[in-house]
Amino acid sequence: MKIGFLLLSILPIFGFSQTSEEDWVKATVNQLFNGMKTSDSVLIRKSFSKNAVLQTITKNGEVKNENINDFVLSISKAEKESLDERIKFSNILIDGNLASVWTPYEFYYKGQFSHCGVNSFQLVKSNNEWKIQYIIDTRRKDNCKK
Repeated sequence: MKIGFLLLSILPIFGFSQTSEEDWVKATVNQLFNGMKTSDSVLIRKSFSKNAVLQTITKNGEVKNENINDFVLSISKAEKESLDERIKFSNILIDGNLASVWTPYEFYYKGQFSHCGVNSFQLVKSNNEWKIQYIIDTRRKDNCKK
């Protein structure tokens, strides 16, 4: 009995730990930002569901829609490593096939700070894969922690 418990307690050390749903959700979000940083349209597109919605909230509270295809195209044309959105996972909530993710961020363009804000993601799990269904974000240049 003690040997079984010992084996179960040290298996994670050797890489046998299971990946949680939260880890899979994070991986999907990170895939988007890795695609942005490397200007990889395939990675970016793979992150989204086919009917995804992308929005931003302006300083005056107006909500602007962005076409996913236009977004993917503009990012794919960017110089590699020029777009660097540094996120922190603040809160992840999961219920069945729905996940909600809150990520404060700082955005750098060609190594220079540009702006900060928060991303709010809604992800859906379909065919055993998490995909981004909805993103809305804020953008500002003040009150940023750099």
